[in-house]
Formats: sequence, structure tokens, C-alpha cells
Amino acid sequence: MSRPERTPLPKGYWTIWTTVALDLVGFGIVVPILGVYAERFGASGYAVGWLFATFSLAQLVFAPLLGRLSDRIGRKPVIIISLVGTAVGSFITGAAGALWVLFLGRVIDGASGASLSVAQAAVADMAPPAQRPKLVGMLGAAFGVGFVLGPAIGGLAALGGPHVPFYVASALAAVNAVAAMVRLPETRSEHHRAVVRRAWSLPSVPALRYLAVVGLLTTFAFAAFEATFSLFGSDRFDLTEGSTAMVFLGIGLVLVAVQGGAFGRLAHRVPARRLYPMALTLVVAGLACVAGSTSWPLLIIGLLLLSVGQGVASPSLIEMVNTHAPPERRGEAMGFQQSSYAVGRVLGPPLAGSAFDRIGVWSPMLAASAVTALALLLFLSWRDNARVETTGS
Repeated sequence: MSRPERTPLPKGYWTIWTTVALDLVGFGIVVPILGVYAERFGASGYAVGWLFATFSLAQLVFAPLLGRLSDRIGRKPVIIISLVGTAVGSFITGAAGALWVLFLGRVIDGASGASLSVAQAAVADMAPPAQRPKLVGMLGAAFGVGFVLGPAIGGLAALGGPHVPFYVASALAAVNAVAAMVRLPETRSEHHRAVVRRAWSLPSVPALRYLAVVGLLTTFAFAAFEATFSLFGSDRFDLTEGSTAMVFLGIGLVLVAVQGGAFGRLAHRVPARRLYPMALTLVVAGLACVAGSTSWPLLIIGLLLLSVGQGVASPSLIEMVNTHAPPERRGEAMGFQQSSYAVGRVLGPPLAGSAFDRIGVWSPMLAASAVTALALLLFLSWRDNARVETTGS
């Protein structure tokens, strides 16, 4: 029996993928060492928390604006602007001589951090609808690649001094920007850009608002898990910094495998609106298993369920945003969605840390499971209502 012919990828897709992967490698270089680096300037744990939150707050404000701008002037110039901003922000962080300069660098980096959402819109521009879920999933795998390679590169660069990883990240972003100027295709048609210039407003499609709320809740839950797992692992399983890093490396590899391969095959058979609740069910179960785990087998099962569920849920949600967004407003819709993620990343870690301190070691994981369950119920309610409206029209 002969295999079916594979549909070739759209021209320019790998250029977009490489651009995103390199951008996220730079992000992966900076994030693991930023807290320790900030302590050199007298930052307390509270200040470090706000240093991370500042990035997401800047992204919350600027992601929708850059998304709209990409609808008006094209994807390519906005991605280049984002990469240049990342280069500047990382350089300022590396050259900082005071704590306030670190905050300035993070604000610039967060404000320019729209390359992923704009790249997702660019992929949606170029991909046929049948091929789009696979390509969105593969783009999500670039995120995992960045977090696998970034910390390793950052650790090696740190051997040259505490400032060096930030200069490496800055240089990587600058080279990426130059490469994007030369090789990145423009996927935005002049017709769509002209339409948006005549009417420029926030997303008015109800489904996009519902998906943003669901995205906020699920991002809140996963950010709570990320922020407190090292504390949980140390308390329950005596994990060290190194062994905790290995756990996150394993999660990253599972995400790459799911989003880079398995999701495309699943989405070919099952629509995203059906895949998404299945994936959230796995996340709910995985977080609950982690919360109750006192033995390694249960912990591994919980982390595997969480990783697979997250790997399917994220591209499924992006595909639904692509489906409901008007073609001429995809950049704005992606920025709007990314902005909702930023809210979750700002709120999740401090509330999870407070629960860990005041309620118990298990509480952040169980709370994250409950918040994801709420997102699942809201999504099912929205999906069923939408079906009724469609049927009755």
C-alpha cells in the first residue's frame, strides 16, 4: 500500500520557523539566570518577581498594538522591529549597573516581544486551512526548542562572566533581525492591509473574547505550576536545582515531540474545537496527579499527562483563534490573545507562591488543576452555545 503524498510546506515557512526558534533561544538564555543576576544589584525575591512580571505587563500593553500594526503595514517589518527591540533590551540588561536599568531592559524586551504572535499570524496567512493546524503546531515546537537550547547556551556563556549571556542573547537577536530583513517573506497582502487601514479597532468577534478568557485561565494555571514546581519538588522529592532543570528539560522535549509531529496528525482527523477539551482534561488530571503525588511513578504520570495535554491545547487554541479571526485582522487577534496570556503570567506566579506559603505544598498544583477545569467548563459552555446559535440561524 503506497503512502499518500505529503503536501509541500508553503514557501518561506522554514524561514519564519527559524526566526521564531532563534528568538526563543535568546529568551531561553536569559530567563533561567535573570533572578540570580538581579541579586548582584541587591534585588530581593519580591523585586525579582516584579522583574519577571514587568516583562509580561509590557507585553500585555504592546502585543495587541504590534499585532494591529502588523495588520496595517505587514508582518515582516513588525517582526524585525520586535527582534531589534529584543536585541536592545538584552544589551541594556547585560550592561546594567543598577537595578532600575534591569527593569528598563525588561520593559523594552517585553514591549517588543510580539514576534511569536505575529509569526503565528504570518503562518495563518500563508497556509491553506487544511494544513494550518500542522504548521501552527510545528511553530509551537520552536518554543520547546528554544527552551531546550537556550539554557544550555546561557550556562556556557556564563562561564565568561555574568553579563556575557545577555550580550549573547542580544547578538543573537541582532543577527536574527538582519537575517529577517534579507530572507523573511511578507505574507500580508496589500488588499488586507488597505482594509485594516480603513477600519482599525479591537476584535469584535465574541468567540475571540471567549477564547481570550479561556487562554488567560489556562496560562494562569500553567504559570502557577512553573513558578512553584521547584519548591514542590524540593519539599516532596528533594529535587535540587539541577534535577528540577532536568524535569523541565523532559517537559520541553515532550512538548516538542507533541507539537512538532503528533499534533499535526491528530488535527488532520479531529477538529481543534474537539481536541481542545480533550487536551484540557489531560491537563486537569495531570496537575491533580502532581498535587497528590508522593511517589515517583505518580509524579511522572502526572507530568506526562500535563505535558501532552499542554502540547495539544496550545496549538488547538491558536488554530481556533485563526478560524474565528477575520483574515484581515489575524495579527490583531493574535496580539489580543497573547495579551490575555500575559495577564495569566503576571497573576499566576505570585498567587501560587502565596498559596504555597499559606495553605500547603500541594495547593498551587491543585488550584491550577481547578482553574484549568473552570476553563474547560467555560469552553464547553461557549462551544455548545455557539453550536445552538449556528443551528438556529
